[in-house]
Amino acid sequence: MTAASTDSNQQRLKHFRNQLLQLHKLLLESERIRYEQTNGPIKNKGEFFQLVIGDDAFSWLRPISQFIVQIDEFLTAKEPPENPEETAAILLEKGRLMMKPNENSSTPLAAKYFEAIQRDPQVALMNAEINQVFKP
Repeated sequence: MTAASTDSNQQRLKHFRNQLLQLHKLLLESERIRYEQTNGPIKNKGEFFQLVIGDDAFSWLRPISQFIVQIDEFLTAKEPPENPEETAAILLEKGRLMMKPNENSSTPLAAKYFEAIQRDPQVALMNAEINQVFKP
């Protein structure tokens, strides 16, 4: 699905959120593989969860997790904001800026995201799909 001009910002945001969730899962798995190559196998899901929330190796992924929560809060709010289309547009723009890979970025998210795209073809494909949401 591409972001046709007839799609509302809220529809585009829902689509973006679903894709971002898939990307986040791919990035977690990609980072897990990298972590295990250096530190040995992760024993179970509980240990992995603790690493994701507390280890520096996974810290660059936390802004994505937090942003997904922010989108979910907007989409499920009992009382939507005064102008939900405008709020959805702002969240989409934030997502577009946030998910820009940049090899030379000073932010860990942009730099590590760039690295993940280079090493993992599935991440690269998902990145291309996400970028379709932002096309007019």
